Parts: sequence; structure tokens; C-alpha cells
Amino acid sequence: MQILPILSAMRRNKVGAVLIALQIAVTLAILCNGLFIVQQRLALSHRPSGMVETDLFAIDNEWIGDPTDVSSRIRADLAALRALPGVVDAANTDQYPLTNSGWSEGIDLKADQQTRSAFMSLYMGDEHLIDTLGLRLVAGRNFEPSEILDRGSTDRVQPATIIVTRALADKLFPDGSALGRSIYVEGGKQPTQIVGIVERLQTPWTGTGGWQEKYFEFSVIEPYQFVDTGSWYLVRTKPGQLAAVMQSASKRLLELDRNRLLQKIEPVTDTRVSAYRDDRGLAVILAVVCAALVGVTACGIVGLTSYWVSQRRRQIGIRRALGATRGAILRYFQTENLLIATAGALVGIGLAIAVNLWMVTSFAMPRLSPVWAVLGALLVLVLGQLAVLWPALRAASVPPALATRSA
Repeated sequence: MQILPILSAMRRNKVGAVLIALQIAVTLAILCNGLFIVQQRLALSHRPSGMVETDLFAIDNEWIGDPTDVSSRIRADLAALRALPGVVDAANTDQYPLTNSGWSEGIDLKADQQTRSAFMSLYMGDEHLIDTLGLRLVAGRNFEPSEILDRGSTDRVQPATIIVTRALADKLFPDGSALGRSIYVEGGKQPTQIVGIVERLQTPWTGTGGWQEKYFEFSVIEPYQFVDTGSWYLVRTKPGQLAAVMQSASKRLLELDRNRLLQKIEPVTDTRVSAYRDDRGLAVILAVVCAALVGVTACGIVGLTSYWVSQRRRQIGIRRALGATRGAILRYFQTENLLIATAGALVGIGLAIAVNLWMVTSFAMPRLSPVWAVLGALLVLVLGQLAVLWPALRAASVPPALATRSA
């Protein structure tokens, strides 16, 4: 197929060719960034938290009034929960992953350090918390019962020992010597020793961009029994017994003491769904927009190519009369479309990168990988070939005598 005759014909239809190229460029720019955001949001909602989510549920317990024996009540509740059939372990804590609410503090490697070495989310828990969450201890040890102290929401105390995530340990001590080393919790004067390292435990927050994404797995567990009028009970069950244990747990707690409100009892899998509902919603909306845009672009290519076919019926008929085969006519229109789509794709790649750079600076979005631009370009090229196929087949099926007589 000779390119020069095709370019010559397109020069006589410059407006249509330019419109299709611009439509393809805009489609590519939106498609690349839209699908990239969809992929990012879906990947975000599947990030592992470190917990055994399928066998874990949470109880939001709040005491009525201002009881003075909260610590003993919590211990009685935990003992009752652990004794229920089907329960693996239970623990009390101030927060847990995926709730988008919690505490954070800075970490220093030296006393009176001016610039924080890292920031962490803080979980309080006793020696049962690791087993309850299903965390994997990769180095060191769990807390000893003698290390567990009571702590309220307004207490300012420094723990003697601490358990950190592997991500935080690698950040603080890149040489791999975190176990047994000491750190300083923000504002503290006394060192805190790292006695254990868990493989993974995400922060409570699920957002993207900024410090929430940078410190996503920078979490610590401090050896405290969280003593407050409101706290979370986390209960891990044996596989397949979650629903039954949830019912028996709420009933047992109310039997122990009705002077409480069980504000929420939900599986952690439901917590994940709620935490990432907006991300999934955005992904669906963008996917629909991208699909609609691709459909509009395809319709534009079909419509304009069909118009060109009707305008060039005489030309097609003459070429057929001179011996051009149906395959040659088909290749002519496909090549023509490929040239237009390629020009639009090249402009679209530049436009896609420019739009992404704007989103990076304005909304702290991640940079668009060149792979997405290339894949997007290939997609619009394939789309163009598919869209032009039906009009091209119509052109190739025009009988020479009919085309020259009707022109």
C-alpha cells in the first residue's frame, strides 16, 4: 500500500482527519490517566493490613456513666470473650487498621532530636493482641504479662518496650539491627527498647498521598491495656465460626454488665469495605467515563469514515474497475485510519503526560508510568482499526459498475 496517495487524499479532507486525530488524542489522555487512577484505587483497596481479616471482628464497647473500675471490667470482658467456644483470642485496644481514626506520634533515634526520624501509628495492646490480629512475629518476642500497664487516653507515659513493623524497623535501622535497639517516642526523655518485629501492620488510615501513604506500614504496639470509657474489643475466631461467635459475644457481654453500649459489632471484612467504598466508587465512575469516551470516539471514527466512503464511491468504483481487489480497498481505509490514529496517539501521549504532571503537582497523585501511555496508544490504535472495519468492508463490497454509475 502506497502512503503518498493516502496522504494526498487526506489533504483534501483535512478537517475530518484533524478532528479524528484530536478526538483520539483527547481520548488517549483521559483514558491513560483514568485507567491509571482506576488501577491505583483498586490496588489500594487490596493492600494487605497484616491482620487475619476473615476470622476477626470488632466490638465498639462504651461504658455508661463514669465507672471507676474500668480496668477490672475490661479484664473480665476479655476473660469471658476468650472462654467462648470458637474463639482463638481476644484483646482490647484503642484503635485498629482500616478505621481511618487513630493516634500518631513521631519517633526519634536520639533524645531531644529536632527532626523526627519517622512517624508512626500507635496501637495499645497486651500480650494477646498479636495473636488476636493474626500478626506474624518475624523477630524478637511478644510482650510479657509483667510489662502490661494501664493507660488512659489522656495519660502521657513512655513505654519501656515496644514492638514495631518490619517497614518501620528498616526505616529506622537500614542495616537490619533494629531488634534490641532503643528509640525515643516523640517528646520522651527515656529510651524505649524494640523487643519484637512483626511482618506487617498497617496504620488505621487508608488514604493516598502525603504522609498517609509514605508511612502506610509504620506502626508500633505499646504494652498497654487501654483503659477508657470507650474502647475496641477485637475477637479472632476459628475459621467458619465468625457469625456464631459474634452473636454469642454480644450476648455474653450484656450478661456480664448491661451498663454499657455495644455501638458497633462488625467483621473486619466489613470494615475494609467501608474504608475503601469511596475508592471503589471512584474507580467505577472513571471506568464508566472511559468506556463512554471510547464508545464516542469509535462512533466518531465510524461516522466520519462512512461519510468518506459515500463521498468517494466513484473513486472506489474506478479503482475496482482498474483491477483493485476488495482486500486492497480494505487495506486503503485501514491504513488511512492508522495514519490518523498514530498522529492522534503521539499528540495524546504528550497530553496524557502533561495532564498527569498537573495532577501530581495539584493533587499529589503518583506519576504516570510510561507503560500506561504506550498501552493506551496501542488501545486507541486497535480501537481505530476496529471502528473503521465496518465502513471499510462496505467500501470494499461496492460493485465497480454500481459505484461509477451512481457517482
